[in-house]
Amino acid sequence: MQSQTVETDIVVIGGGLAGVGAAVAAARLGRTVALVNNRPVLGGNSSSEVRVWVCGATAHGNQRWARETGIIGEMYVENQYRNPEGNPIYWDDVVLDTVRREPNIQLFLNTDVREVAASGPDEARHIESVTGWTMGSEILTTFVAPLVIDCTGDGLVGHLAGARYRLGKEARSEFGEEWAPEEARREFLGSTLLFYTQDAGYPVKYVPPESAIDITTTPIPATRIIRSGDTGAHYWWIEWGGELDIVSDNERIRDELRGVILGIWDYIKNSGRFDADNLTLEWIGNLPGKREYRRFIGDHTLTQNEIIEQTSFPDTIAFGGWSIDLHPAAGMYHPGAAAKQRFSDGVFEIPFRSLYSVNATNMLMAGRDFSATHIAFGASRVMATCAAMGQAAGTAAALCVDLGVTPRELGRNHTPLLQQTLLRHDAPVLGVDNHDPLDLSRTAHVTASSASTVIGVEPDDFGTDVLPYPLTTDLGIVLPVDPRLESIELLVRADHATTLAVEVWSTGKLQNVIPVNLEATSAVDLEPTDRPTWIRADAPFDPSRPQNAIVVLRANSDVTVFTTTPLPPGVLILVHGQDADDANVDITAGQMLLEWPTKPLRGRSVCFTASPESRALAPEQTTSGYQRPYGGPNMWASANLREGHDEWLRLDWDDPVRAREIRIVFDDDVDLELNTLHHHRSPNEIIPELVKAYRVEVLPAAAGSVWTIVAQENDNRWRQRVHPLQGDDDLRAVRLVVTESNGARQARVVQLRVQA
Repeated sequence: MQSQTVETDIVVIGGGLAGVGAAVAAARLGRTVALVNNRPVLGGNSSSEVRVWVCGATAHGNQRWARETGIIGEMYVENQYRNPEGNPIYWDDVVLDTVRREPNIQLFLNTDVREVAASGPDEARHIESVTGWTMGSEILTTFVAPLVIDCTGDGLVGHLAGARYRLGKEARSEFGEEWAPEEARREFLGSTLLFYTQDAGYPVKYVPPESAIDITTTPIPATRIIRSGDTGAHYWWIEWGGELDIVSDNERIRDELRGVILGIWDYIKNSGRFDADNLTLEWIGNLPGKREYRRFIGDHTLTQNEIIEQTSFPDTIAFGGWSIDLHPAAGMYHPGAAAKQRFSDGVFEIPFRSLYSVNATNMLMAGRDFSATHIAFGASRVMATCAAMGQAAGTAAALCVDLGVTPRELGRNHTPLLQQTLLRHDAPVLGVDNHDPLDLSRTAHVTASSASTVIGVEPDDFGTDVLPYPLTTDLGIVLPVDPRLESIELLVRADHATTLAVEVWSTGKLQNVIPVNLEATSAVDLEPTDRPTWIRADAPFDPSRPQNAIVVLRANSDVTVFTTTPLPPGVLILVHGQDADDANVDITAGQMLLEWPTKPLRGRSVCFTASPESRALAPEQTTSGYQRPYGGPNMWASANLREGHDEWLRLDWDDPVRAREIRIVFDDDVDLELNTLHHHRSPNEIIPELVKAYRVEVLPAAAGSVWTIVAQENDNRWRQRVHPLQGDDDLRAVRLVVTESNGARQARVVQLRVQA
């Protein structure tokens, strides 16, 4: 047996997506990091050991423009390219490569932390070190660092250090949460095992082992959806243990879950109810995927009300969008629905004060053990949201080391620095604009070769698949308004003389995409025609600041509109009707988000144009501050790309500047849901909206200087690109030249930063 001591700036315990996000974020900021994981693979519940799909703020496509960027966003996009079939083993390597790529990270797999040395009174505990045992290698390692991030999910490190935490459900009176029970209960969301099946191509018999549980003696066949073609995370409802101790009873929970899986397979194979003769079991998980255990207490506890009301926090550092998704404590044996869900009207914010301990002075936490009530945890526990928290925690830890402060001191005195650092690294932050004093682009004059000034689909842009769409239900056209909207032109056909009702709605909060406030109404009289005709409808809306509007076309069975591809930038189409596609779930009625889904016409646009011309896609948007849709697309889109004609974006300064690096953020369609196991599969391995070929040129300030190429890419497939600048020349101008996209008609750039 060997013993060793490893000293780093930061130690991250837990190699799930929260831990990976934390370690990578800190390492990219120049801090040395020890990432310690008790399993042989990274990824936590998303790994090939457990195989849960990575869900996040997109909520299976229910939330709009909500996919996470930053580190988890990089992994999503890379997995889409490498792993279009959604193989969980390939996903393991996407995560591993993300970590191995960072030279500042020391990775310790198969290393189980069991001891924590901490000192100080109960109200001010300080973690001195953590100690882990590496199985197989027989190495005992003591990790010493001034900052510790507990990403264990179960909260083991903080528990051993004396950090305060919660278990189970709070009483309704404690936080005034509608969904909380009257009395506090030590009940949890249960754990899950999954299984995979395979078509062998010939009959395969199945003899159930003695451990198989006869599910016909349980409520499962009558209350859960069982299909022979389903596999993996479709069986998320195989859940149990909520009435037990999730950690202490982990082995008992695993055995029960495995017995039920074997019983389900016996039911599928041998009951005669399914077409399953050629199916065989390919894989069964043996490591329960835990949903809930300890939740540490931070300076702020996130609550149900803050999620539903979408509370804006001054220290916002991440966002979520998953529904408040609560499961019965009895799990799969509960006779009612397997879950009940309630969505916020759009994405919700997570404050930094929920990511550090109220009494462990040098401990941050991210993932399942962050500071939230049981109800709020139900919406923020999904893995992409955990990864977003991880990036925030790792960034905060790096800044704490740099400044020599505690997490609480960072939050109280340096929140803008934390937020601007997150924004610079394209982290998923909502409603924070760029005030980075080191971003020289903020003082530059911005020009471009061209810009898309008309919002909509002009006749010259029609694809070959213009299709009729009978207006049998209300449609909503989401479009950016900057500075105002006066009218909209629509391609329609009327079967009989009729009147088309048109309404303009605002969305309430800038991140939301639902009709909230009626702003204007108009009516257009139509005469019957044999062919599509352009009509004009008044649609006045003059908001005090740029924001989205929704032009609603009220249902009229005598009217047909027309749709085409692709969607113009900044536009979505809503179809009025209920969207709830999982019969295992009890969805709260009356949710606007689900009553106006985008999925029925995903990727298609109504044939329309809006007037007057818009600034929503102007070149100035690339330095306006926001790095994701928020009251508008917040990007530059050129005119349509033409062969042999480059599109460019240029920054000029009145006085010479000296820059260290150039950061570019390209559009990668954050409305597109990407799922590691491709539950909702996109056909494009590379996102079409991404710029493919570009070059970066600089114009030195010295007299007689000419444009110099400092970076050139011909096969780009990433959202954020960072190009260091060599030398110490002062610059007069920077130019980004785009020659090709990966499929979009325009060059699209979200941010062009020049960092001092």
